[in-house]
Amino acid sequence: MRGNILALAWRMLRRDLRAGELHLLALALIVAVASLSSVGFLTDRVSRSLDREANQLLGGDLLLRADHPWPDRTRVLAREAGLQVADTYLFSSMVGTDAAVQLAAVKAVGPGYPLRGSVRVAPARNAPDAVVDAIPPAGSIWLEERVISVLGVSVGERVQLGELSMTVGGVLTFESDRGANFFSMLPRVMINAADLPATGLIQTGSRVAYRLHVAGEARAVADFRERATAALERGQSIESIDNARPEVQVALARAERFLRLAASLSVVLAAVAIGLSARRFMARHLDGCAVLRCLGARQAQLIQLFMLEFVVFGLCASAIGIGLGWAVHALLAGGLAEVLRVALPAPSFLPVVHGLVVGLALLLGFVLPHLIGLARVPSLRVMRRELGEGEGLARTAWASGLAVLVAIVLWVADDFKLGAWISAGFLAALGGFALLSAGGFSLLSRLAMTVNGGWRQGLLALRRRMGSQVIQATAVGLGLMALLLLTLVRADLLAAWRDTVPPDAPNRFVINLQPDQRAAFLAFFRDAGQPAPELMPMIRGRLMSINGAPVDPGGYKEDRARRLAEREFNLSYASALPPGNLVEAGRWHGDDKAPAFSIEAGVAETLGISVGDVVSFDVAGQQVSAPVTSERRLRWDSMRVNFFFIASPGVIDQFPASLITSFHVPPGAEDFSLALTRAFPNISVIDVGVVMAQIESMVDRLIVIVELVFGFAIVAGAVVLLAALQSTRDERAREFAVMRTLGARARQLRQSLLVELAAMGAAAGALAGAGASVVGWLLATRVFDMPYAPALAPVVVGALGSALGVMLVGWLGAGTLLRLSPMQLLREAV
Repeated sequence: MRGNILALAWRMLRRDLRAGELHLLALALIVAVASLSSVGFLTDRVSRSLDREANQLLGGDLLLRADHPWPDRTRVLAREAGLQVADTYLFSSMVGTDAAVQLAAVKAVGPGYPLRGSVRVAPARNAPDAVVDAIPPAGSIWLEERVISVLGVSVGERVQLGELSMTVGGVLTFESDRGANFFSMLPRVMINAADLPATGLIQTGSRVAYRLHVAGEARAVADFRERATAALERGQSIESIDNARPEVQVALARAERFLRLAASLSVVLAAVAIGLSARRFMARHLDGCAVLRCLGARQAQLIQLFMLEFVVFGLCASAIGIGLGWAVHALLAGGLAEVLRVALPAPSFLPVVHGLVVGLALLLGFVLPHLIGLARVPSLRVMRRELGEGEGLARTAWASGLAVLVAIVLWVADDFKLGAWISAGFLAALGGFALLSAGGFSLLSRLAMTVNGGWRQGLLALRRRMGSQVIQATAVGLGLMALLLLTLVRADLLAAWRDTVPPDAPNRFVINLQPDQRAAFLAFFRDAGQPAPELMPMIRGRLMSINGAPVDPGGYKEDRARRLAEREFNLSYASALPPGNLVEAGRWHGDDKAPAFSIEAGVAETLGISVGDVVSFDVAGQQVSAPVTSERRLRWDSMRVNFFFIASPGVIDQFPASLITSFHVPPGAEDFSLALTRAFPNISVIDVGVVMAQIESMVDRLIVIVELVFGFAIVAGAVVLLAALQSTRDERAREFAVMRTLGARARQLRQSLLVELAAMGAAAGALAGAGASVVGWLLATRVFDMPYAPALAPVVVGALGSALGVMLVGWLGAGTLLRLSPMQLLREAV
């Protein structure tokens, strides 16, 4: 008996596939599984890379990080435990020749580096590289190819780093412990740590990452880690194989969550198509099930029969979706690996399992109630066609499918609260689009009496099939809104941001300037005919207490608050309120000699500091306390030097400081920056345009990844459109048959169909464009705090593009009905 059931289920599956009953259901399921599995393959490979190469990513078995030098006792403690130790130092600086300069991430390495992993160097540009087992010799520098290209130098020639002239010893091609942060975006150079003093680059106020790599036997490493952890101070941290590359892991977790939630939009839209297709499948199989009941089939047998058919169907469709997801992820993997700076191994089998589970859950969630309805169809239906329609079960099917969909979103979010908000957001977006599209269709249908022929019939069809039209417009609109937000609106936001920056805004920042260079620095500007910039003192200090309560980074819930509490702040002092600052609370201290701090409003809110609170900083080993007397709102887009904390004169003036400033270099005067770095080799001149170009390049690569993921949403919207057209095919066939019988010409029917599709597509596109513009306005005003006037382009492009696309897809789905005779149309409907 079981063999007969299996054989019959297989025959039914092949028959339904040949008849086209399952094509749209299969397409919707493939899109849903492919969207999630493509992201799953991608993130699984990055996770496996971190797990497999954790010690190489650290450059050792442990990595000790600090924002100040590690004491010698830490190295002694490690060596006494029989461990190897290597020092590295990371900071940014200018590298140049007489003809060009380049801002680079400098990595100074000590003997023994790397303790784990490898470094690869090539003897010349475009030459094969090889693993090196030594660090750069003293006086030698290894340059990344980007630096060599900008400076126009070759191996063996000399470049200037700070006050030291160095020989280019090779082309740096790979470091296994390279990070994924601001420094990793900059082109890298590597030098011997013994050359650091001669460069003169490590000065008071210099921002340097001090890293200590440790390696050895596992037990000795564990014992050392336990002892070193107990002695950690503020600004110090330890990374092990368990938490290697936290910046990559945090970036990966955020990217994975965002991409999977983006893929969830495709799943939501595909679920709508699955629900529509499942309902049509049930409606077209009621008669066959009634005949089987007349032949003696029991309910349990019918349920088992259809369950077997759909399980096999679901597994096959999910497998195809997983294959498509693999192909798409292969296109995305290169871009993500370049951004995160990791080598990607082959993925595990886990994304395949996830894809199969999601596919079956989504399919059975919508189909199972319909299958129960098919099994319950009365045998009397062979004579009374109105029996067994199962409207109640249809509602149950949508309810169960929705429950499965919410469960999938919660699983994707990996956080109940976030998942609940995302589910509510999806439902709100679906509901909002549905209400707006229903209102739009109602208004359009009222215009039907003002036109004739196919135009009238097409507009009236919007009202006759209101439910189907709303579903189609909502699905297409949501998918299109996501892509418009990533393309047109994103471009508008970038243009609006650029417009907020004045044409003469500073585009160069200078750091590491020393106080004894002030006079010569200002004289250099005067001699060059440039306006003298304002020099601001910069002093490093760590926030220790607020109102006498010690600052505990672990006591803050927000990541940004923890980072601010952990880091060292750049402090400054001034009597005049800096340009671009607006006092929002309290009073600016001015020339008042009473100790006072002014705090930036955003930091005050994040750390819970108010006017009147007393803050205490550790500056050069001394405690400095003063009340907060004002809160300032900064215009960061002014591109001027800004500080989170500014003290009144006399509070921190006595501490060692470096100077920082910004200035504007007009187009065509770029040689001024080159001359400035030659005159003051210890300073770093940061070209804001170059840095922004690098950031935008990375963002553009990520946007391509996100656009491809959202591309599944557009495909899912098209599948919903086809499913909706398919679900109304019988109704449309009866309408066309009656109209043809009453004398309507094929041209009128064609016109009616195209008007209906164009109106629905234009409404969906206009809603998508308006929705994307509203989201862009919210981002601009609420998140980025900049003026933004929504453009008309997204609405126009969305309406026209969607109308054309819907007409094309709809014609493919329903255009064949126009070629049938009235008798064939009636047979098609039956």
